[in-house]
Amino acid sequence: MLKLYGGAFSRAGIVKWYLEELGVPYEFVLLDMKNGEHKQPEYLAINPVGKVPAIVDGDFQLWESGAILLYLAEKYGNLSSSPEYKAILAQWVLFANATLGPGVFVEANRDREMPRLMTALNSILEKQPFLLGEEFSVADVAVGSMLAYIPMVLKEVDLNPYPAVLDYMKRVTERPAFQKAMQR
Repeated sequence: MLKLYGGAFSRAGIVKWYLEELGVPYEFVLLDMKNGEHKQPEYLAINPVGKVPAIVDGDFQLWESGAILLYLAEKYGNLSSSPEYKAILAQWVLFANATLGPGVFVEANRDREMPRLMTALNSILEKQPFLLGEEFSVADVAVGSMLAYIPMVLKEVDLNPYPAVLDYMKRVTERPAFQKAMQR
């Protein structure tokens, strides 16, 4: 059975959400981050950087949430074999981690980046329910999770100028898999 390693309030929730969407059985291994379980030799053998999340799927080990999402999509997600489709998924997963996250959650970037990013997302989501159109995908897990963190972490940020983004956030966070994965 696939094992997912994470902390209580970590990006492992993103991977849990996608595993729930896919219906893949998994065991969640909760690491006590405050007591340094993620820095012990047993875990460092899985992720030498000592960060979470990480997975062990049989003999295969992988860390970094975006890479894990793309791996799960490829292995369990009934993906199109088209390299173009896979590249678009990778584009959105990388956007979530490398552009959206730093653009929103790094205070020095927020005033400059957030309006540009949210305006673009709002424009896309005015035309379609999900990032790739009518179907929910791993792209929505990656981007949707970043967006869902905004009201949890940045209570002062006003998303009202982006109504399509707010509707999208509501749509993805009401999904049963999201609700199950994010239970505290």
